Amino acid sequence: MINEVRNTVLSILNKNNNGYLTPEEFNLFANQAQLEVFEGYFFSLANWTKKQNQRMSGESYADIVKEMKEVLDTFSVSSALTHVATGSFTLPNDWYTLLKLEVVPAGPPKTYTEIERVSQYKIGKLLSSNLTAPNTSYPAYVVGPAPITSPISPAANAVQVYPESITSDVLLTYVRYPQTPAWTYNSIGADGDPVFDPTSASYQDFELPLSDAIDITIKICEYAGISIREQEVVNFEKSEEILQIKTES
Repeated sequence: MINEVRNTVLSILNKNNNGYLTPEEFNLFANQAQLEVFEGYFFSLANWTKKQNQRMSGESYADIVKEMKEVLDTFSVSSALTHVATGSFTLPNDWYTLLKLEVVPAGPPKTYTEIERVSQYKIGKLLSSNLTAPNTSYPAYVVGPAPITSPISPAANAVQVYPESITSDVLLTYVRYPQTPAWTYNSIGADGDPVFDPTSASYQDFELPLSDAIDITIKICEYAGISIREQEVVNFEKSEEILQIKTES
């Protein structure tokens, strides 16, 4: 997908006499475009879910919500967290949004105790009384470092779990960021023209569905200084396909 998108982008730039994107510039814009489309799924899902809850959309729109959830599910992963200080567990570097935190001791029998997410303000209130303080049956967590009154200084990219007696078996389910796309190449000829090389160890295709190729292409063009409509991108893609068929024949 990434090579097809790049070919389309370069064709659009050439058509508009708008110069050339180096592979490095393309990769930079490709990453920005993918992140923008990726984040758009969350906004769209929230809007459609709100409409469903308010019964503002018909049954036909249920498929739209289902498809968006299926895309986001491909980025959902689970990871055991590392305890780094009193009550503090380091988060993975690629987390985008947290879905669920649980205590899952080694079985049998295997038990799952969900840890409730609360705000920094609320955890202060809960900890102020023995009656409301989190316990191993009803634990809680906050995202970020411990409150300023804590004697420890955990990493900012962490969760603080209460009670602090919990030091292991914490399992996080989260949505990760997409992998950074990388159009990789070999330099050929005296001019060092870049030729696509998907066998490179650093090669990375877009992780979003093929159906997002047009949106990604449009956004890359916008970053390159060109405003283009969806139908124009479709026409360029068709031209590229025809040219490829002629070249192969």
